[in-house]
Amino acid sequence: IILLFDVAKLERALDGIRQGAYFYLPRSVMPSDAALVVHKAIRNIAHESAAHSYEHSAFEDLAGASPAMKRVIEVISKVAPTDSTVLLLGESGTGKELLATTIHRLSPRRDMPFIAINCAALPDQLLESEMFGHMKGSFTGADADKRGLFEEADGGTIFLDEIGDMALVTQAKLLRVLQNGEIRAVGSAKPKHVDVRVIAATNRDLERAVENLGFREDLYFRLNVIQVRIPPLRERQEEIAPLVEFFLSKYAKVYRRPAVRPSPTLLHALRQYS
Repeated sequence: IILLFDVAKLERALDGIRQGAYFYLPRSVMPSDAALVVHKAIRNIAHESAAHSYEHSAFEDLAGASPAMKRVIEVISKVAPTDSTVLLLGESGTGKELLATTIHRLSPRRDMPFIAINCAALPDQLLESEMFGHMKGSFTGADADKRGLFEEADGGTIFLDEIGDMALVTQAKLLRVLQNGEIRAVGSAKPKHVDVRVIAATNRDLERAVENLGFREDLYFRLNVIQVRIPPLRERQEEIAPLVEFFLSKYAKVYRRPAVRPSPTLLHALRQYS
């Protein structure tokens, strides 16, 4: 709503703003000025619509039919708009990367990069190079300077999956990023500042790893600002049927097959698995 007002009744226009109008203009406004305000209003509506679309599709993907998942969704809906570091705990296959993606999509950083790194998939030296970059000649095979993924994610979100498998020496360098927002490429003495939100995930017991000296205590406390435990499917069996129907419908469309519904026998069988 954009109000037109008589100059002698400015207070009524201000009252309209208090009640939710977008802007107000004098009746004598130039058409070009009115057009500018209208264009800004349209952009504002588009932005709000996009944000609502992100939120709707994100929560649809999570399929939170169970009380346990509703609690998870409640937490991430509160933490997503902030820059807080989030630690996701859960067994393999519980959807930690989906949840990390959802947090990013619901955050003000949604239009910036989201980059995922599997810390267990790379050797220690290669992981450090992937994360922070390297300088030419810093090690065998470093034929050119390389930007790291933290630099690529500047302004956005980085997801460190399986962080419990990260080597202690790399943990120390990650700690510097969380403390100072600084990265240092392999072979470089010059730090660079980055603005990156960190979401970490693991299926390991990090508290026990700290006790056994396999994980830095100071890094654990830096990561464990907001902790979210994702329950395994066996603890939310009411979601099995909706998930089965979702995947049957999805792949029926992909493979152009007739839609089928799961039988009670099938669903009963699936519930027997741990």
